[in-house]
Amino acid sequence: MTDPYRSFAAPEARRPERTETSQAGMARPVLWLLLLVSAVLNAVTSSIGGISVFVGIGMGLATLAFAAALVVHYRRRRRA
Repeated sequence: MTDPYRSFAAPEARRPERTETSQAGMARPVLWLLLLVSAVLNAVTSSIGGISVFVGIGMGLATLAFAAALVVHYRRRRRA
């Protein structure tokens, strides 16, 4: 339908369709799940005194790694 108040027809910009594979579509939920689990385990190992300090440090590093992976995944999907 044409607009009577518009003197010219602007070309419609089409966005390229993204084709998501099953692996790419599942990466974000899996990373969020791993981030959540590692953050909870980090809090638990930090609050319990009987567990080695290295386990808590490992869980903290895993939490940081999953958070960084989510940021990288977001940035790469944003550019595409």
